[in-house]
Amino acid sequence: MFKFIVKLHPEIAIKSRSVRKRFTKLLENNIKILLRRVDEKIQVRNNWDNISVLSKLTDEQIRDAIIDNLKRLPGIVQFIEVTETRFESIDDIYQKSLELVGHTIVGKTFCVRCKRTGKHDFTSSEVERYVGGGLNQHIEGASVKLSRPDVTIRLEIKDENAYIVTNVYAGIGGFPLPTQDDVLSLMSGGFDSGVASYQMIRKGARTHFLFFNLGGAAHEIGVKQASYYIWKQFSSTHKVKFISVDFEPVVAEILENIENSQMGVVLKRMMMRAGSQVAEKLGIQALVTGESIGQVSSQTLANLSVIDRVTETLIIRPLIQHDKQDIINIAREIGTAEMAESMPEYCGVISKKPTVKAKIAVIKAEEEKFDFDILNTVVESARVMDIRDIDTEAKQEVKEAESVTDLPVGAVVLDIRSPEEEDAAPLELDGIDVVHLPFFRLATKFGDLAQDKDYYLYCAKGVMSQLQALILHENGFSNVKVYRPE
Repeated sequence: MFKFIVKLHPEIAIKSRSVRKRFTKLLENNIKILLRRVDEKIQVRNNWDNISVLSKLTDEQIRDAIIDNLKRLPGIVQFIEVTETRFESIDDIYQKSLELVGHTIVGKTFCVRCKRTGKHDFTSSEVERYVGGGLNQHIEGASVKLSRPDVTIRLEIKDENAYIVTNVYAGIGGFPLPTQDDVLSLMSGGFDSGVASYQMIRKGARTHFLFFNLGGAAHEIGVKQASYYIWKQFSSTHKVKFISVDFEPVVAEILENIENSQMGVVLKRMMMRAGSQVAEKLGIQALVTGESIGQVSSQTLANLSVIDRVTETLIIRPLIQHDKQDIINIAREIGTAEMAESMPEYCGVISKKPTVKAKIAVIKAEEEKFDFDILNTVVESARVMDIRDIDTEAKQEVKEAESVTDLPVGAVVLDIRSPEEEDAAPLELDGIDVVHLPFFRLATKFGDLAQDKDYYLYCAKGVMSQLQALILHENGFSNVKVYRPE
């Protein structure tokens, strides 16, 4: 049996009673949605000041899955794993504490902290002294230190039950979904747009993804991968949309008619126009971008001001003051950095001397040369899909990539999982050569392999294998198949 207690975000706890009730109910429901995929009989209970989670299963993989899911759920700052035990005396609490957490204080300083609810013939301080004194006597090298100890042992007592905290885990914080209105995030697949999308999700905004395609099928597949990953990791409790707009005709029109130094700002204004139209159709009130002040020429304050004036739709920039390294660090923490590193740069237009102080009058004069029928056409032709269908579409699109369950003699399997996945569960096949080549290295490394062989891509669920097979086919490699063991 596994039990966890989710502590409320401090910002939730200080809100009015009605708002707190709504936020807590949303978090409770999201926990149920997520964890019933792991254990369909899991018990989730809203206790007003916390939410308890109880699984009666004993499989350690179930425990690990519960922890992993809670760590990624918006609205959870911290949760604790506890062992519940009934007691008749303080000594019972001490004995159980010795059994469960005694090993954590060997050779360390420690203190005991106890919270108590109910009627007892002892106080919280007496529990702390008794348990702490017993541990101090029986654990080698352990010593009590009330201020800044190495380890704090936490106990909670409610009536006849004691709860001993065995582990404390950090969540991603923020607010539960969807406590805020929906937003539409402009996704390029790079570091910035992925982190900006994540930041909005963790603040409780259901985040849809809008992609302006500047680089063909391979670019779209890469951005779909990144968007699907962010949704799956942090907001799979709610359905969202992925919208793809073919922006190559717009770029071509800009290259042909717009003065070179003004191209970057005009392109961004065209994206905001298109994004606003898409958002209006979907009933969404705000756009999200990964722009940061001064990061590139189009992101000076002067240029951002000119870009913003193209639409009345709210434009949110959660990374506006972040340094690039800060953004990359967050991307590594949330798992999008490797995908961003492998994403080709598709800037659309390259100005030799881009303006850093755009003038609205100059930009408007340049845009008079632009055929806006082209922009309207690409928006009307935009493809709107349920992000969950990316999984299904991947299997349908890669028609040339034969999927096999039995490997022929002499086959070479490319394990394209991330290094972390491969380390956790190495793929070993009798008589078969297995090469680990992470998916984010395929684009640059696959061509170095001997091309007189057939290669079978492998990943845990087959989704990434199918998507990567399509990219390789697009690049002219026909010797790629997918290995999906039964």
